[in-house]
Amino acid sequence: MKKSLILYFSHIGENYMADGIRPIHKGNTEIVAEMIQKVTQAELFKVETIMEYPFSYKACTEQALKEKTTHARPTLKEYLPSVESYNVIYIGYPNWWGTMPMPLFSLLEKLDFANKIIKPFCTHEGSGMGTSMEDLKKLCPNAIIKKGLPLQGSLVSDAESEVWQWTLE
Repeated sequence: MKKSLILYFSHIGENYMADGIRPIHKGNTEIVAEMIQKVTQAELFKVETIMEYPFSYKACTEQALKEKTTHARPTLKEYLPSVESYNVIYIGYPNWWGTMPMPLFSLLEKLDFANKIIKPFCTHEGSGMGTSMEDLKKLCPNAIIKKGLPLQGSLVSDAESEVWQWTLE
């Protein structure tokens, strides 16, 4: 029997949206992860750092840029020991500075995705998947990486049919 996992990183706090910066109380990527779970019944694993990201949009983006430019690997609250028992792994994240947030690098580098199907999904406000597909190929060289799903973060609550269709592809 095929077993699926949804690995995702999501941020709550001030967020850049099409209508400006405003606070959100549930991360856009988490909303999409829950939509995928409704369709697939996959297990959820939320990637969380020990040190929380700032609530302020400006401070959060500054920290994210610093982490990216220094190739930081933030310490996580929990690490998955293995993905061996899963066939399909959905990996979700917001686009931070053109790619995945560095906490995902912290986790993905430690796992063996050989022969696993990876279906990436990304929330953004205009930058799409950025270079995250290329980064996933480097981090998971022996995985089968499928077409990613970029979704505008401020519109995720209206994206259920798009998520459903992509999930079933």
